[in-house]
Amino acid sequence: MQNINVETRRGTILNGVLFDSGKKNAVVIAITGIHGNFYSNPFYYNIGDALSSHGIDFIYAQTNDAFGEIETFNAKTREKEIIGSWNERFSYTDEDIDAYLDFAAKNYRHVILAGHSLGANKVIYYLSKNHDEKRVEHFILMSPANLTHMMSGVSDSERDFIEKLVRYGQGNKILPFYFMGWVVCTANTAHDWLSGILDNATGNFSQVEQITHNGAMIIGSYDNFTDGDPVGFLKNINSHMKTAQINKIIIIERTGHTYQQKHDEIAKIILNLATDWTKI
Repeated sequence: MQNINVETRRGTILNGVLFDSGKKNAVVIAITGIHGNFYSNPFYYNIGDALSSHGIDFIYAQTNDAFGEIETFNAKTREKEIIGSWNERFSYTDEDIDAYLDFAAKNYRHVILAGHSLGANKVIYYLSKNHDEKRVEHFILMSPANLTHMMSGVSDSERDFIEKLVRYGQGNKILPFYFMGWVVCTANTAHDWLSGILDNATGNFSQVEQITHNGAMIIGSYDNFTDGDPVGFLKNINSHMKTAQINKIIIIERTGHTYQQKHDEIAKIILNLATDWTKI
């Protein structure tokens, strides 16, 4: 296991972790969701260990919001940067994922792009606009987030306050309340959440409909980010895909959004998928 740094087009350095098998044939890249770090999502260790011990590399692809705050560096300005869930901009999704894919393209024959929670929504967004099956062979969506459900707790007065700050050029101000009841962030970041840019798993399936890749979708039967119907939520996403007939839908029974008590099971599932897809 080793740290890797990838540079985005805007110069921000993202810090990932590579579980190196020593083979350099295939890699699974997992895009993180909000606060989706090793501490809150320890299943990443299980996945990385399982894959790397069977000849497949794994990259924990930490993005802007894996922690509340992350100290990093900008290669263009040569200055320290503080990024995190407090100031993330969803418009950076493409270049964040591209940074990890650029790293993988130089080193691997087979690349599988995965994402967990909001990271899965980011993968949907990315693949809806990028159709290069040579660069990314398959996708794995792990517990995509129902943003409509998540936003339901944001009051009308909070929405109005956020909108006014952005409209009057004060979008960089920290909100005086916890967004969604638990996130400290700027008005710009909250506005991105509310804008629907990544709300692609419920209601508006226009992004899902543009995806030409095939892959797998995984969810726990107790997932509480789906408004009460995890299985139906996943099946509904798949039904809007061009590749619906060949995609795999996998339900992990009796576990939730972060696969509590099922870390070995999610690791085995991803190992089996990656092994099948990357056979020479």
